[in-house]
Amino acid sequence: MSPADTLRFATRAALGYPQRTALMMLAMSIGVAAVVMLTALGDGARRFVVEEFAALGANLLIVLPGRSETGGVNPGSFVSSTPRDLTTDDAASLLRLPQVKRVAPLAMGSAEISFGGRLREVMVLGTSADYLDIRGFGLARGQFLPREDFRRASAVAVIGETIRAELFGNQNAIGRMIRLGDRRLRVVGVMGPAGRGLGMNSDELVLVPVATAQAMFDTNSLFRIMIETRDRDALASAQREIEKLLLSRRQGELDFTVITQDAVLGTFDRILGALTLGVAGIAAISLAVAGILVMNVMLVAVTQRTGEIGLLKALGASDRAIRLAFLAEAALLSLAGALTGFVLGHAGAWAIRLAFPTLPAWPPDWAVSAALGTALTTGLLFGVMPARRAAALDPVQALTKR
Repeated sequence: MSPADTLRFATRAALGYPQRTALMMLAMSIGVAAVVMLTALGDGARRFVVEEFAALGANLLIVLPGRSETGGVNPGSFVSSTPRDLTTDDAASLLRLPQVKRVAPLAMGSAEISFGGRLREVMVLGTSADYLDIRGFGLARGQFLPREDFRRASAVAVIGETIRAELFGNQNAIGRMIRLGDRRLRVVGVMGPAGRGLGMNSDELVLVPVATAQAMFDTNSLFRIMIETRDRDALASAQREIEKLLLSRRQGELDFTVITQDAVLGTFDRILGALTLGVAGIAAISLAVAGILVMNVMLVAVTQRTGEIGLLKALGASDRAIRLAFLAEAALLSLAGALTGFVLGHAGAWAIRLAFPTLPAWPPDWAVSAALGTALTTGLLFGVMPARRAAALDPVQALTKR
């Protein structure tokens, strides 16, 4: 039998039992689709987190209140329970360090904003003039917060694009007075469209001087301090300088955490990368189950086609040709199932991206290749036993069972 004859024989044998073929393809396709979809979800989550932190900007250090041994971000990081919180004086002292280029203290809270009878709840971010450059944001019109002492509570505000559209419509927002919480502030600028970042929609933020926000929320503490160093090579030395300075201001009490952007990125990248591999491994178990199904069905096929095998042997087909014919059939079924699963997996990933537009749920190339390769390998491995059994049949006994 030539290779073309072997392929033709395997194809006709698979098409001769459409229900059996469809079930085997379904089993294999489910495994491949599960691998593709789950790795798309896991890798999409990893890329989402990495992009969120990468959007913060370069050469970035973040000072958090409280001590975190992991150096990462966790739900507890957002609540300050330390004896001594971060203050604007702490932030101002960091500007004296030689490796520090910009400092932006952050104070956050929510308040009602109103103008012309329109009212809504907004997130308020108290910060300084350096915040715009640290985050790499742009202004659509007007100017940003004034460069002044962190303790000065100027009555000015910069609003996001969504807030401008909802409150002012087609009117010019610059110079208008708004009420934010219990204070009247003048709008001096409108942020350019920036979208989401670190769980906040910058288009729906209202930015005010940090002292104004602290007075509004009746607090002296800061949510974070963002620091930009002069270059990437200065990150390590700047981190040591910051820790040394803050320790001296706190009489040696280590009740703060300084993290680098790269450290956060590396931690999340490793955790979510391992998670992606884990879910891919769990999904790949279904491919082994599908391979066992292929073996069982092929063993049944050998029994059903005993007379056919005997006739082939009587006509001169070798044991090797019989083995190749059954292996080719197993490979065709596995390939058809793998390709079907590939299509279904990409359709599922597309549905995830449609449901969660911010999540880049694209299956990684390595996962797709591994799923297809594993499906084919599994089908061939579990097709060996039926092929060997078919080749071992005695032609005389096989013909008597026609």
